[in-house]
Amino acid sequence: MPHAARISAADLFCQLEDRLQWRRVAGRSGETRAVEAVDTIARRPSLAGYLNIIYPNKVQILGSEELAWLDELDSRHRWETIEKIFSFRPIAIVISKNQSCPEDLRIAAEETDTPLWVSPRRGHELLNLVAYHLARKLAPRVTLHGVFMEIYSIGVLITGEPGSGKSELALELVTRGHRLVADDAPEFTQIAPDVLDGTCPEMLQDLLEVRGLGVLNIRQMFGDTAVKQNKYLRLVVHLSRPTTEPKPMGVERLLGDSASRHVLDLDVPQITVPVMPGRNLAVLAEAATRLHLLRMKGQDPATAFIARHSNFLERREP
Repeated sequence: MPHAARISAADLFCQLEDRLQWRRVAGRSGETRAVEAVDTIARRPSLAGYLNIIYPNKVQILGSEELAWLDELDSRHRWETIEKIFSFRPIAIVISKNQSCPEDLRIAAEETDTPLWVSPRRGHELLNLVAYHLARKLAPRVTLHGVFMEIYSIGVLITGEPGSGKSELALELVTRGHRLVADDAPEFTQIAPDVLDGTCPEMLQDLLEVRGLGVLNIRQMFGDTAVKQNKYLRLVVHLSRPTTEPKPMGVERLLGDSASRHVLDLDVPQITVPVMPGRNLAVLAEAATRLHLLRMKGQDPATAFIARHSNFLERREP
């Protein structure tokens, strides 16, 4: 199930403090305020933007123009405007270019427990970095069961029932030069309409659990190049135990067991590989990945063979 993503003002401040070099001016007690993913869907306000008192942003940015506009208002309109800004309860207000904070703005922030920060960055830099950071943190996210690998430069999720050999396959793939992203519970975030970014939970970083061996630290055993921090999900390789069902014949055998798996809002191609004694799963997983790469380029060997066979039969007809 997708996670209900949220981020507090305190988290936002800490996560971007090094990049934006902002400092607290007022309202620190209000940094428990948070924005949730549903806020970006159910309401019109955006995550971050310049001062807007009609469609207020979650993070209001005050640049030179906004502060100059406030200065042009008479005292009554100025106070009414400031009061309206804080009534929308933004998670934070940020002043750009290290500009001095107006005293009435600071007092209002303290009285309403609204975080008020000042950054040396220009307004457009604040807007781009904060909006991008919030969008990633609040993007739809889901945890799937399996081992996430980088095979031939693309992200491949290996799934299957417990005991089907996922971890053993991952270990053999690592020894063949491929890289581990996450074992057991990779997290996938939809960072764009057609992109799923897979990462590893901090608790499981660099670790792979193999039955009989226990927990292995892949980075320590195989080096830094054996692990990867994140990767886009492009393919699912599902390990299936043999059943008593009839074996596929004809066209089904030529085309293989290809389908798709729905993850968040995307359909990810899935290739099912039967697990049977004597089969080299590492070679099959590599072949499945290479086959997917060919299909991405518009080349399908099975379809080409069927077309070749049809042409051969047509030529033999009298």
